[in-house]
Amino acid sequence: MNILALDTSMGACSAAVLRTDGAKQELYTRQRAMARGHAEALMPMVAETMAEAGLPFAKLDLIAATTGPGSFTGVRIAIAAARGLALVTRANLFGTDSLTVMALVAAEGVGGEPFAVAVDARRGMLYFALYDGAGRKREGPVLLCPANAAGELPADCGLAVGSGAVLLAEAAARLGRPIDVRLPALQPSAEALAMIAFESGETSVTLRPLYLRPPDAKPQMPTLAVPR
Repeated sequence: MNILALDTSMGACSAAVLRTDGAKQELYTRQRAMARGHAEALMPMVAETMAEAGLPFAKLDLIAATTGPGSFTGVRIAIAAARGLALVTRANLFGTDSLTVMALVAAEGVGGEPFAVAVDARRGMLYFALYDGAGRKREGPVLLCPANAAGELPADCGLAVGSGAVLLAEAAARLGRPIDVRLPALQPSAEALAMIAFESGETSVTLRPLYLRPPDAKPQMPTLAVPR
């Protein structure tokens, strides 16, 4: 199976190609930290990764993308690219949330402990989800304030990762719960997404963004003429 995976949901842009043949796996990746510019960076990364893998686009079996939560613009970039490439190549689609992708990356360094992924969603809120020590989802993702997220921590969870982990730990400390903070710079990874897509064996008819919160931009109200 040949999989192309794309992520532009948060503070990095990445593309990965996973080629599998029986027990043999070959993985080719590009990833760059960036606050903006994902739309301009993604397709050159895809071209470089596909060229390094020696894989024509027509040979793709599956195209995967993170569906959010994350940046409103960023989430749409990978999804739009995946949809367009699938239309041209007739490859199947796969999508999963960005926190689950982060959890697979984090699972390598948590020593088998259950953990929370907490991402700073701004305006005093967190994108929050719970995972077991292997990175398998237990609950989430949801949008919660740090105090409510801390209240949702199960008794066996004493570890948090992600850009909102410090905020979660501070809120948990006020409840008398010590939380170990690790990997505060953790980002989703197309490499991890490719592995999730392969191991899942599932496909999607289409991909839809998972935003969890309304957009910051509001439609402008029409100006009413005042009679004189």
